[in-house]
Amino acid sequence: MRVVIAEDQVLLRDGLVRLLRDAGHDVVAEVGDARSLISSVNRERPDLVISDIRMPPTHQDDGARAVSFLRERFPDLAVVMLTQVIEPALVAELSQGRVASFGYLLKDRVLDTDAFLDQLEAVATGGTAIDPIVIDGFVRRDGDRLSRLTEREVDVLSRLASGRSNSGIAADLVISKRTVDAHLRSIFDKLGILSDPEDNQRVLAVLEWITGQP
Repeated sequence: MRVVIAEDQVLLRDGLVRLLRDAGHDVVAEVGDARSLISSVNRERPDLVISDIRMPPTHQDDGARAVSFLRERFPDLAVVMLTQVIEPALVAELSQGRVASFGYLLKDRVLDTDAFLDQLEAVATGGTAIDPIVIDGFVRRDGDRLSRLTEREVDVLSRLASGRSNSGIAADLVISKRTVDAHLRSIFDKLGILSDPEDNQRVLAVLEWITGQP
């Protein structure tokens, strides 16, 4: 996997580079500002971009704006935002309705490097990985839309949106996989989302709903 890393904290950037290279990936560019991110992606055409939201030149939302521009230019570009910014609205803005190949992870909550590498590979191959805290923020902010769901169904929905498999959800909630399947059928029915036998497509349908897409 060919990766471009955009992170202005040098120690974190170097750590990411080492982690990815040790895992057999090719870091084709490592940059510390938004302008260099755009030029590097234009030049290298990577499989995956890992970017912070706040970085030079203004140290505000330069990384987010650069990623939005790149996703418009390269619709199939896989992106993981690795940030300290807990802002559910940014998921909708940055995903631009294309939640496949998109991740939004919080730096302070990456505690398992193997799990982190799995999330990066999942995003690079068309999956999603959104931190449950971000999803929970959306759930609490937009409670009216979720009023039709039970508390347990909201638990299942938030874990689906974070990229958990049905088996993973069952383990997290200490329930059977059959019970998870039943909750999913109820969620899709209540939200008017057609179910699909492919788990990935169901996750995408839920995420499209969460980010406000039709």
